[in-house]
Amino acid sequence: MEAHNLFKEAGSFATIADMLLDRLNRPIRDLRISVTDRCNFRCGYCMPKDKYGRDHQFLKRKELLTFEEIEKIARVFVELGVVKIRLTGGEPLVRNDLETLIRRLKQIDGLEDLSLTTNASLLSSERAAALREAGIQRINISLDALDARTFGQLNGVGYPVEDVLSGVENASRAGFEQIKVNMVVQRGKNEASILPMLEYFIGKDVVLRFIEYMDVGNSNAWHSKDVFTSRQIKSLIESRYPIEALDANYRGEVARRWKLSGLPMEFGIISSVSEPFCGECSRARLSAIGEVYTCLFADSGFDLRSLLRAPEAEPSLFQSIQQLWQVREDRYSELRSIQGSARQKVEMSYIGG
Repeated sequence: MEAHNLFKEAGSFATIADMLLDRLNRPIRDLRISVTDRCNFRCGYCMPKDKYGRDHQFLKRKELLTFEEIEKIARVFVELGVVKIRLTGGEPLVRNDLETLIRRLKQIDGLEDLSLTTNASLLSSERAAALREAGIQRINISLDALDARTFGQLNGVGYPVEDVLSGVENASRAGFEQIKVNMVVQRGKNEASILPMLEYFIGKDVVLRFIEYMDVGNSNAWHSKDVFTSRQIKSLIESRYPIEALDANYRGEVARRWKLSGLPMEFGIISSVSEPFCGECSRARLSAIGEVYTCLFADSGFDLRSLLRAPEAEPSLFQSIQQLWQVREDRYSELRSIQGSARQKVEMSYIGG
């Protein structure tokens, strides 16, 4: 009998999830799916334009997983315990007919949450409504500054901040269950935008998250001196506003949650560098060509595409993912200070954030 059917007979999905733990007793709950390696921005911490210029060779269409293949892999992950899927890139909205994939994923029994991360440059009111109708429940929007000059420098292509803010408004009108705006903070580049960003979104029913600049990949020339830490972010905000701590929404939530006292504004701070949270990490990442990474800072992935395109793919997919998770012991952020950050790592544009 096929392995995945044996597990079905053994008990509920919750029982399966409890059985599937890695070597540090972390369950698998979240899957990030990169649908493309392409992006129309050239943010320095992800796709710096000196490394991703006009002659950069992106993946060919035939190399990408098809929507059918992504759905098959996603179904196996959900069967093994995943309850949340987020679509990423590159910029996922450059992938043609993305709503078709969203509808397919939305039909997976056991999937509780389907979200998407975007730079919002292509998030027209029509596109936002189409994404919501197809099944996206929550949306994360990347926005690293509010003033035009800083934002244009950070996105590497001079893209106007007003268009991204329009994308945020379009998302609000589309009725997503939650909108998060993510700001990667880099010392000497945009820490002066922290308070203006906070103040702009007061009362706008948006959760703002400040993210420490991380050493994902190797092309961004990361150095610890460029990190504006979570403690410094919090201290800067407290210099102007009293704040109150909020409880985590769920086990493994990466952001520490806060609110401005007496004001309708929630924000979070993600401190992967200064205060690692590897011990609660329940995420796997699927690249656009079908490689699974069990850590954002991994140097290599496990090829599922070859298995998927082989005869009797589903049982071998199930067993391979199960075994991959069971031997997982990644905790790069906790070991960074000991091992250093110089080793090769997969680029963020390849597997999403």
